[in-house]
Amino acid sequence: MDALLALANIPLAQIETEAARLLGSGIAIGLGLIGPGIGIGLLGAAAMSAIGRNPEATGAIQTNMILGIAFAEALGIYALVAAIMIGFIF
Repeated sequence: MDALLALANIPLAQIETEAARLLGSGIAIGLGLIGPGIGIGLLGAAAMSAIGRNPEATGAIQTNMILGIAFAEALGIYALVAAIMIGFIF
């Protein structure tokens, strides 16, 4: 905690480029995975609720759920790629 408080008192111009790049990479992946995480949770909850209400439609519901989860996970993978690019390339 003391390190964070000490870092907060340092002007931005004095922070090394490497530290800023790694901090940006961490923030990018952290914020980039919040949306897909929430989306996957909501998709799973809605699918389980729908299967509970209509067990005969389990196959169709699971297919659509898996497809939606794949699209949500793709956004997380884009965030991961962006974070890797920020951390190692730029």
